[in-house]
Amino acid sequence: MNLDIQEVKNKLLQNSLNLTQEFKRLFHGRGGLYPNFKFLTIDSIDTIVSIAFYKECSKELELQILNMIKEFIKTSRHNEIILQRRYQSNNSTEIIYGNINDELYVIENGIKFKLNIFSNQNNGYFPDMKNGREYIKSIAKDKKVLNLFSYTCGFSLAAASGNASEVINIDMAKNALNTGRTNHHINNISTSNIKFWPHNILKSFGKIKKNGPYDIIIIDPPTFQKGSFEATKDYNKIIKRLDEITNDNSIILACLNSPYLQSCFVIDIFKEENSKFRFHKRLKNVKEFESINEEKTLKNLIFLKSK
Repeated sequence: MNLDIQEVKNKLLQNSLNLTQEFKRLFHGRGGLYPNFKFLTIDSIDTIVSIAFYKECSKELELQILNMIKEFIKTSRHNEIILQRRYQSNNSTEIIYGNINDELYVIENGIKFKLNIFSNQNNGYFPDMKNGREYIKSIAKDKKVLNLFSYTCGFSLAAASGNASEVINIDMAKNALNTGRTNHHINNISTSNIKFWPHNILKSFGKIKKNGPYDIIIIDPPTFQKGSFEATKDYNKIIKRLDEITNDNSIILACLNSPYLQSCFVIDIFKEENSKFRFHKRLKNVKEFESINEEKTLKNLIFLKSK
């Protein structure tokens, strides 16, 4: 085993101490701390080791990585290995070792999220957002929550677990919202006070306002989604409307996951478009997603409404 692979293995072993069913990132090459492995991530999903290649590497290096993982699982809690080639257009999942059940779930803080690892799109779970969900859970009690760009409704699960009085999830992707509804059911969370709206947010402010005002608003958009949202052009359209759909003490979690846009991009929009909200703090990112440049990673920014 070459020295570079040994470095990956050492990090893998360090992060695999005391693993449980809960999801954990074991190796995060994309953070840039391991220059020769920027293309590689390795995750623990219960008994599965999930490998992702974000760029094609040599066959020799690929074989070394897979052999290292096969050796690793001999002494770990894992029984299966899967590989995703994220650089390919079809983004297919290969079963490298073991047998995989189609009904897969990932667990975060005891909450289940349905996984679709055999899709050529997102698998439905975003692990780097864990601290954001924990924050929403901690402040949600008896609050009315608006979850914009909700996708599979991870923030809704967090808010409901934190005893929110009501949650409204909005996303254009109907199938993602259906998965979100399933996520609530598999966690025995009643959806009597939870709504799932398959709408274009930028065209739905009338309905959003009618059902407000809201105590907590989560804005977690894609950086770019053709035909629906582009952060550089559309983020301000949401921020400028916040005053009319919020209560006096409302809290905003504004998310940005672009390596090309920094925190100041969102902070400056608030200053220019909605002075009633002041920047409070940026949430720390999940430890295992460490990076040499935090501004190129997920930004979870908290804003408080000023009276």
